Amino acid sequence: MTQRVELAIVMDRLAVDEVITEYAVAVDDGDWEAYRKLFAPNGRADYRSAGGIEGNAEEIAGWLAESMRLFPMRQHLIVNRRIRFGALDQNTDDTARVRADYVNPMRFAKEDADDTSTAPDFVCGGRYEFGLLRTYDGWRLTEVVVSEKWRRLPERRPEAVIN
Repeated sequence: MTQRVELAIVMDRLAVDEVITEYAVAVDDGDWEAYRKLFAPNGRADYRSAGGIEGNAEEIAGWLAESMRLFPMRQHLIVNRRIRFGALDQNTDDTARVRADYVNPMRFAKEDADDTSTAPDFVCGGRYEFGLLRTYDGWRLTEVVVSEKWRRLPERRPEAVIN
């Protein structure tokens, strides 16, 4: 492999990694316009394993905007990113697949206005499968599949016993 090819691979890896980071930031910040722009025209996402929906980027952005209102504090941590490049129409490295694990701490919206706690009370984790395509506008998502493996819900407080 020549240095030029190796440099191109490094640049592609950085660009793909940036898309994954922008995905997490868009969801955490509730920037649904930025979320939509990360997808290729026919891009789709599947959140069914986490209790969500499957659909195109527009449908998913609308669903996320509504469902994330429950969680004003959220922070996706997407780690262990494994990037593999593929070919499309005999051109090398036009597609990419990313498998990455995630941990997602979130905080439910507070019913009690006096509650100033900021610690997460809902945490889930699992794996993302991302499909990406090189476009004229850069790398874009063609597919996002969420495979939730676990979740921890708030502990239930015991009912008061009345004697």
